Formats: sequence, structure tokens, C-alpha cells
Amino acid sequence: MPRTLVGCDLARGWIDLHRLPSGVSERIANSPDAVDATVAAPPPDALVVFEATSGCDGLLIAALAARGLAFSRVNPRQAREFARALGVLAKTDRVDARVLAEMGARLPLPRTAPSSPVRAKLACLLRRRRQLVEMRKAERMRRHDAGRAEIGRMIRILGRRIDALDALEAEIAAAIEGDPHTAARARLLRAVPGVGPTVLAVLLGELPELGRLCRRRIASPAGLAPHARESGTWRGTRRIRGGRRRVREGLYIAALSASRSVPAPKPSRDRMRAAGKAPKTALIAVARQLLVMLNAITRTGQPIRLRTRLPPSVAPALEGRAQ
Repeated sequence: MPRTLVGCDLARGWIDLHRLPSGVSERIANSPDAVDATVAAPPPDALVVFEATSGCDGLLIAALAARGLAFSRVNPRQAREFARALGVLAKTDRVDARVLAEMGARLPLPRTAPSSPVRAKLACLLRRRRQLVEMRKAERMRRHDAGRAEIGRMIRILGRRIDALDALEAEIAAAIEGDPHTAARARLLRAVPGVGPTVLAVLLGELPELGRLCRRRIASPAGLAPHARESGTWRGTRRIRGGRRRVREGLYIAALSASRSVPAPKPSRDRMRAAGKAPKTALIAVARQLLVMLNAITRTGQPIRLRTRLPPSVAPALEGRAQ
């Protein structure tokens, strides 16, 4: 375990810190100078723990990566449940920083890999496009209200901005090809049926764990891990939950195509449909099997072989986990 743990609760204007084992708490400005000065203080074996707060952690991540310090970017829900397990019901910035430091001390938190410039650019583009799409969807839902002409103009403006972001695909493709490591991964993933430009950008931009985790653990960040629901003699239906919704949605779309053209998932889908499983359940199982395949391809660097199938022990196990 690292000798020094630093819990960070992030806001746009400031960062609350709590250090262990000293127990010292402080608040600093969320600005480049303050963050750089604070990151220079911990020893090289320190672990910094903070929540995955979108839009507030960019400066901290950049400073930690430049210094070479290990950090763990945890799920906010996991941090809140850990606080309840400790009996901490209060929620303030200072309390959250202390809870995050305790998480690093008591749990084997995985280290988060620093984001590459290409992945950061992809993630930023995808996030902005989603925001504009959601804004356009909200405007379309207001069409029945008064002021239809104004709403129509706003929808057209948002549509043009979305088209402008879509036009950046050539720039993103050039950025991917400019990084040898990312370009090699992209070529492997593009060869898999169902992985189009959008799914490829999601995998590269929002799933950095691809190729780094085993086939069982990779399903959790992608939101495709089925969780058991059992108590005594009662056996509930296993359901997926958690994970990154955008990654899960992208893999679900890819599974629609892969279940028709990739030899390995097709028999699994057909067997589950013949057993009376719902079509969506079968597609979720195919999406998880496709993710396992993509993870293996990325880890080994070997391209997909469409005429081969997964080992007989793999497909039944995936089907059983999805039930």
C-alpha cells in the first residue's frame, strides 16, 4: 500500500484535499499554479484518489501525469456507498475528500492510466456531440409549445453544429493515424464487423481499459457484467447495471451487426433465442462476447479471424452469465 494517500474532492473553483496518515485537510484553488504546487509535494509512492467528475479533473490529471504520480479515478456511486458502509451519512466537500482517502487506504483501487492526447481529444469530441444531440432532442420535445418558429430556428442551429462536429471525423482520423500505438489499435478494431467509425471512437476514447484487463473484468467498466440476484432459495434474473452507458450503447449497436456476420456470436445468439430468451437479452450476451473478442484482439495484437470460433468453454460460460 502507498505510504501516502491523498483524497481529492473536486469542484470547478477549488479542490478539497485530505492526506493520510497525517490526517491533514486543506482547500486549494482549482487553478494550474495551485494544482502544480500541490502535486509537487507528495512523495513518488503516493496515491491520489478522486471521483470521475466530468469537467473538473482535467488540470489535476495533467499535473499528476506530468509528475508521474499514481492516481485512481473512482466511480462516484462507489465512493458514496463506501461512505455509507463507514457510517458516514454527511456529505460535504471536506467529508468526501476524507472518504476518498480512506478508500485508497482500505481498498485495492486500480490505478488509472493517464489519458493520451488522442484519447482526450476523442472523448472531448464525443462528449460535446452528445450534449448537442441532447439539446436538440429537448428542443424537439418542446415543439408543441408556443413559439414554434423560435424552436425551429434553434433546432436548425443545433443541427448545423452537430454536422460541423461530424465533419471533424477526418481530423480525428488523422490524429489517430498520427499516433502509432492508437493507429495500430484502430486497425485491429476496424477489422471486426460491427465496429464502425462511431463505435471505434467510443472504444478508443472512453474505454482505455480495453486490452489491459482479463475477459471477466473488462465487462464491468463497459456496463455488460450481469449481476446475480439471489437470496436463500430465491433465484432472481441476472441483470446488467453500472458501467459506462455510452460504451454499452456502442457495443449494443455493434452486436446487431456482429451477430449476423461474426461466426463466434451467431451460434450463441441462436441458442439463446431457441431457449426462449428475449431478443435484447441475446444481443446483450452477444455484445459481451464481442467485447471479450475485442479485448483479446487488442491485448494480443492479433487480427480477427472470421473463420475461427471461440473455445467451446467460452461461449457457454458467457451465455450462462447472461441468463
